[in-house]
Amino acid sequence: MMLLAFIFLLALLPAGSASGRHLPKAASDPVFGPREVQGVLGGSAIVKCFYPPTAVNRHDRKYWCKLQGTRCVTVVSSNYVAPGYEGRVSLIDHPEAENFQVNISVLGLGDAGTFQCGVGVNGRGLSHTVTVTLVEDPSEAAELFYVKLHSTWTVSCSFGEGTESLRKYLCKKETGGCRNIVDSHQDIDPDFQGRILLTFEKPSGTFSVTVTQMDWEDTGLYYCGAGEYGKDSNLKGLDVFVYEDKNFPQLQTKVIGKTGGSATFECLFDPLMKSSTRFWRKLRQEGGYETIIDNIGFVNYKYEGRVAMFENPGNKTVTVILNQLQAKDEGFYWCMSNELKEQQSSTELKVVEGKPALSGKKTVEALPGSRVDLSCSYPCQYYSYEKYWCKWNSSGCFMLPGQQQGVAGPSASCNTSTRTMLLSFDPLTEDDEGWYWCGVKRNGAFGETRGVQLLLSSGDDAKHTPELLEVDSSRDSGAVPPGGAYSDAEVRKGAAPESSDESRGSNTLALVLGPLAGLILIVVTAFAIVKYRQLKRSDLVSVGSYRTNISMSDFESVRDFSASNGAKEIQETPVGGDEFVTTTDTQESAADTTKAKRSSKEDAELAYSSFLVTSDTIAQGSSGGDSAVPKVSPP
Repeated sequence: MMLLAFIFLLALLPAGSASGRHLPKAASDPVFGPREVQGVLGGSAIVKCFYPPTAVNRHDRKYWCKLQGTRCVTVVSSNYVAPGYEGRVSLIDHPEAENFQVNISVLGLGDAGTFQCGVGVNGRGLSHTVTVTLVEDPSEAAELFYVKLHSTWTVSCSFGEGTESLRKYLCKKETGGCRNIVDSHQDIDPDFQGRILLTFEKPSGTFSVTVTQMDWEDTGLYYCGAGEYGKDSNLKGLDVFVYEDKNFPQLQTKVIGKTGGSATFECLFDPLMKSSTRFWRKLRQEGGYETIIDNIGFVNYKYEGRVAMFENPGNKTVTVILNQLQAKDEGFYWCMSNELKEQQSSTELKVVEGKPALSGKKTVEALPGSRVDLSCSYPCQYYSYEKYWCKWNSSGCFMLPGQQQGVAGPSASCNTSTRTMLLSFDPLTEDDEGWYWCGVKRNGAFGETRGVQLLLSSGDDAKHTPELLEVDSSRDSGAVPPGGAYSDAEVRKGAAPESSDESRGSNTLALVLGPLAGLILIVVTAFAIVKYRQLKRSDLVSVGSYRTNISMSDFESVRDFSASNGAKEIQETPVGGDEFVTTTDTQESAADTTKAKRSSKEDAELAYSSFLVTSDTIAQGSSGGDSAVPKVSPP
């Protein structure tokens, strides 16, 4: 029954795992290492065996022995080398790395077979079995790679100048064939998406493959080649063994950020390699990558004010921060070096909708010489975190000093009662223009950040009330600006608000008095015209409810003419209606009189029209109430 159950479990295992050349996990044996090692006759081979990190194991005997029947004959141990192996076989213990290494040179036929590496007494408990095979053609031997868990594996393959136009590939050997992992046509296996990179190198026909985030399942036999696997002879075996080093730092493989927020990435770099250039790049979907920032001052123009690199020699890492996140920032980012490919790493960024932890305005504009307070609000969860402000440039983001009495330049302070961080400029200078970041840290590790751009206004386009980052503007908030002059967290909206009100009042008065003066000038002009015509013609005579320019001399001449011609009286005879019958002289005199009246009436209408225009204009310009100009009836 137990045998059937065992067979059933074997049937559930994947074919690749059952026939694997290496154990999928170190915990399957107290001592572990590669299951098979290939070597070339006359060449050399290196075998590494890993053991549990206990005090006893570190000081205990290590050995390499060859199985012969039920016995395991020692070839080399911590203090012994068997006859015939002197000078070409050695054993080196690395207790700090929890492994020991067997070096074999000038390989001969006697070096092939089944061996054991172990700790203590031969064949008792702590041991691991390794098969050594030898080939005559070096191209047939697989190169053995020992790769730390979660680290990066890189390999270079060269097949000569005649292979430039051929497809380059890396595949993993499995039952029934070799599964394509990556090729020069950008065909990438889904399990390796975003963490594998194939690049061409010199000389011609050479390429390299880099794989990050190596896991237990990545252990196995690989082939790099040019052309097609199984059809072309341009291939090379790569035997990859993944082991665990508990001292190796485990980096995040995925970072999740919120729209408008920030994301923090860590890269592994050896601080002793000061000459190496460090790059942070984003993989393109169509292949290749785009450099975003490096440690020698380059910043991609699309990321100005958004990305910064911080080196941490203490823990051999470099921190990269990207803020003001957008949906298009999603993708895979790589930490790279021009010298240490094995320290390259990759991280996937996911951007989700949500409210960032730090909040505030993105842009602040103010006049030079004024006082400006930039502020940044944080949630309660960051209450105990270290807060900071830094000024961004292409070389990084340089920390600004905290609030100090009497120190010139910008200073940072934090108001814990309102949960705001303030950066004060008093006065604002031209050198202060640029990008500023507020952020939090915990135990030296960088956390959330937020960027704000400070712009300087000039001339008539200056904003007298710059938009500052919003915080509680009441007088009871308790923020203390530099110098301790205030005891509140008020965010000033601009310099000298009272003078601004006076300026607005002066402008309003000018707008009212200007049109009013013009109206008065029009009224005076119209009155002068009318007066001039009165003086020229005659006195004004009131006729009904309006005034008209009718000359008194006209009336006098008519009266005199009527007196001197008394015999010629007007006779009135109604004939079919109201008619006036006059003599010829009387008609001529009446015509003259009518002509004089008509001319006077036209002058009166002209003056009346001028008065109407003036009255309407004054009425429209007044703020309310009835017009002071009396209403005049039309003639």
